[in-house]
Amino acid sequence: MDYGNMISDAFEYTREALIEKWMRWVLLTIVTIIPIVNFISMGYMMEIYRGTRPAPELENWGTLFVDGLKLFIVTLIYMIPVLVIIAIFGGLGVLGMIASGDAGGNSAMAAGAIASLMGGIFLALIVALLIGIIAAIGVIRFTRTGSISEAFNFSAILETIGRIGWVDYIIALVILFISIVVVEIVLTIITTIVTAILSFIPIIGVIVGSLLSMIISLIIVVPLYIFEARYLTEVYDST
Repeated sequence: MDYGNMISDAFEYTREALIEKWMRWVLLTIVTIIPIVNFISMGYMMEIYRGTRPAPELENWGTLFVDGLKLFIVTLIYMIPVLVIIAIFGGLGVLGMIASGDAGGNSAMAAGAIASLMGGIFLALIVALLIGIIAAIGVIRFTRTGSISEAFNFSAILETIGRIGWVDYIIALVILFISIVVVEIVLTIITTIVTAILSFIPIIGVIVGSLLSMIISLIIVVPLYIFEARYLTEVYDST
């Protein structure tokens, strides 16, 4: 698997999708940050998962909304085990803290409640990671077939991963994760430096710096989503 070529392709795809197409970038950013309306951007990502090239136009908003709603349902179903774990361990933690309070602030009970809560969070993260490995392929299967049930066709999903190669697939996901983290770290450093410089300007500098930081955070969301969608599409099609 040529990871470098896939990264380059995803980057070029993202560049073609947004650079010099500022109106598409602005509209996608707006619909992405508004709850419910963001189903439109999810539907747009489905077009990318289908292998559309060049990047699709932002049109047929009704269709995109319905597709995004379906994708949301698929994602929510995949997250049910994680939500159940959080609910169980979180509930146990809360009950433990209440019991500790009723027992006059028993430190052992409080420590047990905190341990239960932290253990639940750790377990939820592990389960979310394992689900994510399967869900990435399941989501693309759903977009290609149009059938929600195919998103949970685990035998077909595992077969697809097997054709990709489990080692190659895991490495590809790790590279994607590292790429996104690196971009976010670089942007955080840049915004921190700029904000620190602007902070020397009384009042206005702090306001402008905060606004700039928020704007950068918003405008980078869509490029990262498109990059991730295209990269995962390349991984899926590598079979």
